[in-house]
Amino acid sequence: MPRSTDPAAILARLLAGIERELPRAIELRHRLHADPELAHAEHRTSALIAEALPVPSIPVVGTGRLARIGPSDGAAIGVRAELDGLPIGERTGASFSADPGAGAMHACGHDVHMAALLALATAAHQLDGRLPAALVAMLQPSEEAYPSGAQQLARELGGSLLAPYVPGAIVTAHVHPELPWGMVGLDPGTVNASCDHVSIEIEGRPAHGAYPHRGRDPILALAEVVVSLHAQVGRRIDPLHPATLNVGVLEGGSAENVIPERARARVSLRAYRSQDRRALRELVEEVVAGVARAHDCRGWVELTAGEPALENDPTVIARARELLAGMGAETGVGPGAATGAGMSAAAGLRAAPAWRSCGSDDLAFFSELDVPLAMAFVGLDGADGFAVRPLHHPELLVPDAAVGAVARVLAVLYLAAAVSL
Repeated sequence: MPRSTDPAAILARLLAGIERELPRAIELRHRLHADPELAHAEHRTSALIAEALPVPSIPVVGTGRLARIGPSDGAAIGVRAELDGLPIGERTGASFSADPGAGAMHACGHDVHMAALLALATAAHQLDGRLPAALVAMLQPSEEAYPSGAQQLARELGGSLLAPYVPGAIVTAHVHPELPWGMVGLDPGTVNASCDHVSIEIEGRPAHGAYPHRGRDPILALAEVVVSLHAQVGRRIDPLHPATLNVGVLEGGSAENVIPERARARVSLRAYRSQDRRALRELVEEVVAGVARAHDCRGWVELTAGEPALENDPTVIARARELLAGMGAETGVGPGAATGAGMSAAAGLRAAPAWRSCGSDDLAFFSELDVPLAMAFVGLDGADGFAVRPLHHPELLVPDAAVGAVARVLAVLYLAAAVSL
């Protein structure tokens, strides 16, 4: 069957196919949510996904999966979903909750993303030869931890062994609890920050707390480092450009009346601009060295370089906004197209006002492939029964309705990228 050149007709058929698949996708979501696995250990998750995919898949970077759907030649569009959960004990009380004692939870919506991609992949498989470009389902491990599954996969795709799966563009969607239900964040340019992780260690000289002059206090030095780091961000970075520093872990000592030998901190650094990213790294080195020296201590900094800032391709985003705006009865889709429940449900989605975040996503590592990238944010606030909680919160329970919303947005992004190449 010839490939269609009418984006509205293709989208209508994809949406109708997604609608048919939603009951199965939601059941899959429940199974994934009840059995989360941590980064690089997503073995059961990967096997369940492989079983649910409409076509055979190949394993990549350990637990990851790639499946090509549609034409065997020509361009392909990668659609990414993440496999891993978080090291959090669940407190949602859902009937499909993970065991709270297991210490793992899908507290970032990855279970919803996977189920949505499976619904889209199945709908695309039903169209097969009518797709304008192949769809490569990219089930990626370890989005939440390093080494990044996206970075590893990008390097494998850069070789010759995975040539049929190398995409000409990569798209994804992510739920967001602060964005209103029915709204989709679709903006060009930088939409997520870079992220680096820093370990700081201060070495002093231990002593009894009754004789502090005989020691050198690494906890006092580290406390001053923490205050100085936060102060320096506001003095080193242009306030018109997003950049944040967060000290999330402080460790040191074992008794309240003893000055310990060492104290440690773990810090995250985020920025939109590469020059600000470099400035944050430099100020940590300078502050730690200077403050430690002032306290007659020694300081070390160990940097784990994370993902770069995520840049949404303006052409793909512009096309996606056009497709989103055109969904519904007013699209003028011909009588042969499927315009029923799927199109009606999708018509409830609309582009949000400018929406950007200082969150980070390792999708940005796929920039190493030099292909267009696009991420959309799918709002949850106001969805029926949804209690607003931050991402990575033990009580975050993304509603089942989000499976359909994310799948529809993924369809829009896939098609926008396909017609933009």
